[in-house]
Amino acid sequence: AGAPVAVVLAAAPHVADEAMQLITAEYDELPAVYDEVEATKPGAAIVHEVLKPAGTFPDLKHLEGKRDTNVALDFHLQHGDAAAAFAAADHVFEHEFRTQQVMHTPFEPMISVAEPTVSGLTIHTASQSPSFVRIEVARLLGWPENRIRVKVPFLGGGFGAKLYIKLEAMAAALALLTQRPVRVALAMEEQFFHITKHASTTRIKSAVTKDGRVTARRCEVWWNGGAYADIGPRVTQKSGFTAAGPYDIENVEIESYAAYTNRPPAGALRGFGIPQLVWAYECHTDLIARGLGIDPLDLRRKNILRDGRPQATGTIMHNVAFDAVLDTLEARMKWREPFDRGTGPIRRGRGIAIGFKASVAPTTSVSIVNIFADGSCVVYTSTVDMGQGSDTAMAQIAAEVLNIPAESIRVVHSDTDVTPYDMATLGSRSTYHMGNAVKLAAEDARNKVAALAVELGLPEGSNLPIPELFRRKYGMQAGNIVGVGSYIPEYISPDHHTGQTPKATPFWMIGASGVEITVDTETGRVRVDRLINLADAGTPINPRIVETQLSGAAIMQLGFTLTEEMQFRDGQLTNGSLADYKIPGIHDIPLVIENEAADGDERGGPFGAKGVGESGTFGVSPAIANAIEDAVGVRLTALPLSAEAVYRALRVKQHEPLAEA
Repeated sequence: AGAPVAVVLAAAPHVADEAMQLITAEYDELPAVYDEVEATKPGAAIVHEVLKPAGTFPDLKHLEGKRDTNVALDFHLQHGDAAAAFAAADHVFEHEFRTQQVMHTPFEPMISVAEPTVSGLTIHTASQSPSFVRIEVARLLGWPENRIRVKVPFLGGGFGAKLYIKLEAMAAALALLTQRPVRVALAMEEQFFHITKHASTTRIKSAVTKDGRVTARRCEVWWNGGAYADIGPRVTQKSGFTAAGPYDIENVEIESYAAYTNRPPAGALRGFGIPQLVWAYECHTDLIARGLGIDPLDLRRKNILRDGRPQATGTIMHNVAFDAVLDTLEARMKWREPFDRGTGPIRRGRGIAIGFKASVAPTTSVSIVNIFADGSCVVYTSTVDMGQGSDTAMAQIAAEVLNIPAESIRVVHSDTDVTPYDMATLGSRSTYHMGNAVKLAAEDARNKVAALAVELGLPEGSNLPIPELFRRKYGMQAGNIVGVGSYIPEYISPDHHTGQTPKATPFWMIGASGVEITVDTETGRVRVDRLINLADAGTPINPRIVETQLSGAAIMQLGFTLTEEMQFRDGQLTNGSLADYKIPGIHDIPLVIENEAADGDERGGPFGAKGVGESGTFGVSPAIANAIEDAVGVRLTALPLSAEAVYRALRVKQHEPLAEA
């Protein structure tokens, strides 16, 4: 329901609206499946009769799904001997956790304008991946890339919604049919059907010693991909292999399934599947701690991964500041000090959670740095600034290399006829990948400046101002020095059968949350009084940007935790508007939000930096669920943690009948 089946072209929107009402469609109703677990069972209604390999992602081509099933892609990981460890375990804990389908709600809706030109097409679009749009539209039309130009100005939010092809192909086809510019724009309500976040089910089982050491873990994860795959295959693999959590566990088994269902398609949404997994393994971690009578922070310290130890894929951990993040969290939360538990119907609790993420790989970023004769500079990148401050960071990186003020550098926005290739602005990859490309380009330009000084016969270290170098070379203010940088991190595809690889990612992201909450036991309402967001950002290029990224990510996840949910009845979405779909308002935001980047150093990143745009999402949901149990003794295992869900759990705990609606 909600899939586009027809298009109306008109010179005015009201005419298009009227014409649209004249279209009728007749449907033959087929069996449908909506739940991700049910979709993978024998006998489930089949969404697609033919499954195709993940052709867009060359690293996933060997993962082709299962014929005559709804499994679009399945990823398997085997590390050690989990069966033997479970057989010898002192304790075994097993739980199931679910997350709901939500949507991105960028306040700039999806929009594309295609304009026929003498040489081909210019596409103005709200996209996080202009280079990919150019390649894909050219492929669909059978044209060379140089006939397609894609331009992206500032983006009014993306969060993963505006990746790959969305409206661009439709706009291009319509513009070619009419030989006129065509604008395709979604209303906010239409975005609910276009791309969403994966609903998921995670079953997690752990073998634990008496003193709290986790010796084995088995995870099964089902991702509700909706009707079309989008980037779901990559979410299934790239996030799936971290399902066991940021813990040093010798024996791990993971099964991760991308399932087709008859729901709106799902793709990337700020975290790339990681918040769904952290929700599961960090709630599970607290339940283990409670079951053994061990402090939750102490249990995490006992099991946390550290530098030099292998993650479940076999990749050795490097440049990870888990200990620093936990130390900062403990200090900020005053974890060892007494805590006000509230009185009467108002109860208070606190909770913590920590998660991690691998950067998407393999990917490529290219940059150009152009120094003008007056000493000013332009940086060309196809990284899209959508509020995360990438323009500022790239200017700072180039300025540091060239030893010039960042204010004298301008960053040119994505224009595929001008700016070089970048895979996409997603997965917190830009600071690391494009940052390295910009650094290399600036170093190339700096080396050419030094070579020019040698050519002019200047002594080494003369430090003649750049404008004077140009004047001596050309006799006037003229010329350019252009540096180029290309960055491709090392990546080794996991083994098809075991999921093992010595290089799963170029870098790891770490995020943790601590919350203090109040629960009204008479209504079930949860208020977050204090929210602490911590991350290992390496060495931040711009600490202020890091702080705002952390708070923005955490507030977005707060909505997914407490209120947001796409509600369906017989496959029909029933709350597809911002009047009914409740994102956080100003009164829902915690009074106190604290953000901090813990001390870390990413030796492979530009000047020690790495991405942080998603880290603030990781721990919010489980920290709040853990705090609810701490406050009122009920454990919720499905999102959202609505007032109704808390109220119902409290009534069940107290053996009281539920009030009729």
